[in-house]
Amino acid sequence: MKIADHLSSADLHQVNNFKNKDKSSKNKSNERLSSRDLAELMGTNRPTYKRVRGAIRNK
Repeated sequence: MKIADHLSSADLHQVNNFKNKDKSSKNKSNERLSSRDLAELMGTNRPTYKRVRGAIRNK
């Protein structure tokens, strides 16, 4: 049995409203990010480290 079989018609209406709100909120945002912002989000400006003779050093 499905969960919908156990719900009242008012509850089903509320569930359908939530589904419709989720679909409408998935619209693309118009925010345009610069290449500097994208690099920061990807983490390319973070320090890198490597292991040298057991110690961790800056690369």
